[in-house]
Amino acid sequence: MDGAATVDPMLAVTGLRYEVADRVLLDGVDLTVSAGQSAAVVGPSGSGKSTLLGCLLGLIRPSAGSVQVAGGDIVKMRRRALERHRSRHMGVVFQFGELLPELTPVENVALAALLGGSKAQRAYQRAEELLGELCVPYRGVPTGRLSGGERQRTAVARALINDPAVLLADEPTGALDAATRDSVTEVLFEVTRRHDCALVVVTHDAEVADRADRCWELKNATLVRRDLGGRS
Repeated sequence: MDGAATVDPMLAVTGLRYEVADRVLLDGVDLTVSAGQSAAVVGPSGSGKSTLLGCLLGLIRPSAGSVQVAGGDIVKMRRRALERHRSRHMGVVFQFGELLPELTPVENVALAALLGGSKAQRAYQRAEELLGELCVPYRGVPTGRLSGGERQRTAVARALINDPAVLLADEPTGALDAATRDSVTEVLFEVTRRHDCALVVVTHDAEVADRADRCWELKNATLVRRDLGGRS
């Protein structure tokens, strides 16, 4: 377990195990991330990164272990309680944004707040605040007409709209060119500190992973500490 993140962790994974058929994909996985901290998880295709992310989101139920998010073990939660907890305490940024192209950025971001139970006026106000903070043009422009970087920053705003304790990013720069990747990476790690949430980035990009406070490689079904960029 990461001993550097032991005070009031927003995310605490302990002894996580998952197997399918005769293959063990996760075995004794431990990971702890506190508010304002970031962790990167790297590994080749097929190493189990997507499975780990699914367990952290509560979309996959492990055969053993716990996933504490903002003090609640999502492994033990029933479906409706899990959905409420995930909506209130977790935000997700996907590789391709998963935004509705016909909606404006404000509508895309506000929709997540509305589904979380916010009043319409507050949802739209907060959406505009976040998009302004992330320098996204949001008035009268369909999201589908934005650049790749602007769409990903919109996705980051949507992930933050409900003030999550934990922010998960799945290959958030995988579909971007190098210059845009650097811009989005800067935003992602900066907002984590600014909004005081725990960030876990699943990525194949060593330059993105090197921006995290801690980097782990998913190897032989478990997480192994990995040093990148000369940092310990």
